Amino acid sequence: MRAPEQEAGAGETLLAVDNITLSFGGVRAIRNVSLDIRKGEIRAIIGPNGAGKTSMLNVINGFYHPQEGLISFRGAERRRMKPYEAASQGIARTFQNVALFRGMTTLDNIMAGRTLKMHRNFFWQLVHWGPAAREEVENRRKVEEIIDFLEIQAIRKTPVGRLPYGLQKRVELARALAMEPDLLLLDEPMAGMNLEEKEDMSRFILDVNQQLGTTIALIEHDISVVMDLSDRVVVLDHGEKIADGLPAEVQANQNVIEAYLGVSH
Repeated sequence: MRAPEQEAGAGETLLAVDNITLSFGGVRAIRNVSLDIRKGEIRAIIGPNGAGKTSMLNVINGFYHPQEGLISFRGAERRRMKPYEAASQGIARTFQNVALFRGMTTLDNIMAGRTLKMHRNFFWQLVHWGPAAREEVENRRKVEEIIDFLEIQAIRKTPVGRLPYGLQKRVELARALAMEPDLLLLDEPMAGMNLEEKEDMSRFILDVNQQLGTTIALIEHDISVVMDLSDRVVVLDHGEKIADGLPAEVQANQNVIEAYLGVSH
């Protein structure tokens, strides 16, 4: 459960989307939605299937480009944020379906998340000496810290394709953390997990937020998890925002109750 002083989500705005509209042909996935994410908070985006939640994350990190609206990150406005720009500026992402290199080890998958932190040119990488060697040692040290933080030491040399699903999700989280993001986007981090795995992932998400100071935006269908983890919750339904506020306020909102029960449509 979040501490009372954290629930208000007080902090400067890290990211804001203003009047975003996203259409695919004649279908509007997002309709004139505005929301903000404050520095240091856990911000949940929830709603029924087809509400536009993943589309919103894809807009935030540049996979989709909205036809209308603005995105602001750290005060700089962007009409079209590209994925590599989002990554280089400090936005990391996990996905609904695990997106790992299944033939590579846990360690190598997490090292892949350090790519943007490696600055030596191809020649130094090729000879693997001097500055390049020192750079790799430093990046390896950071990865080992993440492995310890997420308690996955025992699988560091295991190909991820051999791991159970819950551990694969943890490795994907580790790879995102390897980017040292200011904003971490989690798309259904607990989908397909059993109760014990959900409890572990919830604990790690809180640790990432509280101990590493990482701002988090997450999509999650388990409402009990959302209410326990989140500082603020925004609710989408059929691409429109229908509620936004503290977890208790959103949970009691009649529009939200009707959307989840399917009464209003």
